Amino acid sequence: MIALSKKIDFAVIVTVNHANPNGDPLTGNRPRVTYEGLGEISDVAIKRKIRNRLMNMGKKIFVQSDDNREEGDEYRSLIARAKAKITIDPKKDEEYRNAACEQWLDVRAFGQVFPIKGASKGQGASIGIRGPVSIHNAFSVTKVENRMTSIQITKSVSTAEGKEGDAGKRASDTMGMKHRVDHGVYVFYGSMNPQLATKTGFSDDDAKAIKEAIRTLFVNDASSARPEGS
Repeated sequence: MIALSKKIDFAVIVTVNHANPNGDPLTGNRPRVTYEGLGEISDVAIKRKIRNRLMNMGKKIFVQSDDNREEGDEYRSLIARAKAKITIDPKKDEEYRNAACEQWLDVRAFGQVFPIKGASKGQGASIGIRGPVSIHNAFSVTKVENRMTSIQITKSVSTAEGKEGDAGKRASDTMGMKHRVDHGVYVFYGSMNPQLATKTGFSDDDAKAIKEAIRTLFVNDASSARPEGS
């Protein structure tokens, strides 16, 4: 397969309306905000969505989330998936890298580190692959800290078992919070490097698939935090 023929730089604009584009676990899942008040979406979240879209398009993906795996994939860890799919001796670094890149689009696009457990302590290895596709964090073009809303929600039933004699009382898990950005325009940048593409086999066809995944980034991504059309 011929590697990427030219360098590609791109910018992506994302509009957010009454949704939480990327919750921050350090702040109770409130939308990520910089110290300057700008909204933020992490590159990790963006790559996760790209991988999900590529899977929807029928592409083979190595880094799959537990709640969105390929049909028939029962591997609960990346190491288990790598061991099952690559039978080459990890000591043959170059052959191992080539096999991984040939099999999974996200590996030849974003790169990957494969930790290999040795037979005894100190005999393990780490095989690193540097990918040609880089994605930056997304930031809002204006401050969103004053455009965020938090509402308290309640559930009609409890998921936890209450104590005897507590009938009629609401358990603590029936109460919760939802956070959203009322409106924001976010921008993120990225590039595809042809020099690095020659090392992983990343091709023009792969670049087209990445472009389509970015164009349809939020298709099949609707949730309570990100309603359809938000």
